[in-house]
Amino acid sequence: MDGYFAGRRHHRLRDQVREFAEREVRPRVPAMEAARTVDREVSRHIARQGWLGVTIGEEYGGAGLGHLAKTIVIEELSRVSGAMGAMVQASQLGVAKILHFGSDAQKKAWLPSIAAGACLPTIAVTEPESGGHVLGMGATAVRDGDEYVLNGRKVFVGNSHVGDLHGVVVRTGPGPDGLSAFLVESDRPGFRVGEQRPTMGLHGFGFGELHFDDCRVPASSLLGGEGDGLAVAYSSSVLYGRANLTAVSLGIHRAILEETIRFCEERRRYGKPLHELPSVRLKLGAMQSRLMTSRLAAYHAVHLLDEGLPCDAELMNAKLVNVESAIDSARCAMEIHAAAGLFTDRPVERYLRDALHMVAPAGTSDIQLLRLAEVALGKEKGQWSARLGDVVRMAHAG
Repeated sequence: MDGYFAGRRHHRLRDQVREFAEREVRPRVPAMEAARTVDREVSRHIARQGWLGVTIGEEYGGAGLGHLAKTIVIEELSRVSGAMGAMVQASQLGVAKILHFGSDAQKKAWLPSIAAGACLPTIAVTEPESGGHVLGMGATAVRDGDEYVLNGRKVFVGNSHVGDLHGVVVRTGPGPDGLSAFLVESDRPGFRVGEQRPTMGLHGFGFGELHFDDCRVPASSLLGGEGDGLAVAYSSSVLYGRANLTAVSLGIHRAILEETIRFCEERRRYGKPLHELPSVRLKLGAMQSRLMTSRLAAYHAVHLLDEGLPCDAELMNAKLVNVESAIDSARCAMEIHAAAGLFTDRPVERYLRDALHMVAPAGTSDIQLLRLAEVALGKEKGQWSARLGDVVRMAHAG
């Protein structure tokens, strides 16, 4: 795709998403905050805009614009509502598994529906006992003729309560080669969603539990082959999860700075705007610096990803820098707001709560640092971005 044309489409996309977020999402934020439950209506409304299909090729009804476009969509939504940015990023995790491991039949069956917003996909990997230790999972799938029978429980599943198609990684045998992934529709007998629990932040977004009790799926629901489950889980997390959460953090970070500037212009001390105080200006400068650095890390990483170049380390660093910087700036914002920031008539306390939700998924900051240490020592264990680079390039080639 011609770079100039693609750039124009990206700018137009940003304007479209920003205008939509201000008009359609912002007025609904107070109700989402008050209800503290998943907002199905807003989630579906966003999906119908076609933005879940930005990384899906045009042959399947998507935009074929790649990871930079995906970052723009998530960032602009997250600037208004971290919950709705999280909804889109979780859906994009569901897209990843089909793009990279789906058969031709699976792609034709599901990608056009996702691109049109008629299907919200998820990915379900984490379990209560094993946490982020993927190889420790205990959920199983047993072959029974032309079907597999799934049993087990998944937790912290993004879009759990609005998802239509769940990508579920379970154990089909022992060891690292004994994990497999399946596409499971939400109306399958034996499948149920757990009770939604209230969370600290991201009100309007659901990440809950999925239960499988002798849930039967056809053998054609297998993603890739038996034994590909580990690759499905890791590639989705590395290539999509880290970039997606980076975009959510970046959007929240922008909102933090914008809101703090508004506050400083409105509040006056000694007859002057609050930002005339040197101590406040220092904090604003630090916040601006963090935001600029975070944006560079984010956009550099997804540019490399769109080019199909090795960039696992850049994706790790982008997630680390964006998450930690957003939290640091949220603390600065709270200090500038002082007691005024503790009340819910201003959104800064929401931004802090939402920013903290970005730490754990796709690896905590400590995990990113450990992986980056392996890079520094020359001991990294291969790169998913290099293995799947051709698929990434083809997905948005025009």
